[in-house]
Amino acid sequence: MYKKVSKTVQLLAEEREGIFRLDVFDARLNTHKLHGKLKNQWSFDVDNSNRIIFEFDDEDIIFLAIGDHSIYR
Repeated sequence: MYKKVSKTVQLLAEEREGIFRLDVFDARLNTHKLHGKLKNQWSFDVDNSNRIIFEFDDEDIIFLAIGDHSIYR
C-alpha cells in the first residue's frame, strides 16, 4: 500500500513515523483507537486525508495500512 500512495504522502509518512517512534501518542499524530471490526487496531494521521493503521503486538508495533479513509473498510 505504501508504494501506491503518492511520493508526497510517502515523505510525509516517513516524517510522521519519526515522530511516532519518539512518542506514539504525540498530539501532532492524533493517535486513536479504532472501533468496530478494527477494534484491536489504532490509527494516526499522516495528513488531513491519509492515515496509518497499526496494532500493538506485545513489545512490537506492526504497521498494517496507509491511505485515505477507504483503508477503514
